[in-house]
Amino acid sequence: MRLVSQNSVVKPATEAPTKKKLLDEVRDLIRVKHYSLRTEQAYVQWIRRYILFHGKRHPREMGRQEIEAFLTHLAVKGESVSFYAKSGIQCAVV
Repeated sequence: MRLVSQNSVVKPATEAPTKKKLLDEVRDLIRVKHYSLRTEQAYVQWIRRYILFHGKRHPREMGRQEIEAFLTHLAVKGESVSFYAKSGIQCAVV
C-alpha cells in the first residue's frame, strides 16, 4: 500500500499506479538499450501498423502466423519491404 503524507498526517493513497501503454513500454525499453531516436520511431510505427492491421489486438495475443500475415499483406499491397525491414518488424513485434 502506498502512503501519501499531507500536513504531517499519513493517509493511504487513493490512486492506484496506472499501467503503461504498450508503445510507452516499447519506447522505454528502446531508450534503456540506447537505440537511436530514428530506430525508436521506426519500431513504434511498425508495431502501431501491425496492431491496427490485426484489429487492435494486443501483440501478446498473436504469434508467428499473424506476423506472416502482416508481412504478406505488405508484400501484396506493393509496399517495398527489404529483408532488414522484415527483420526489424519481427524484432519490434516479438
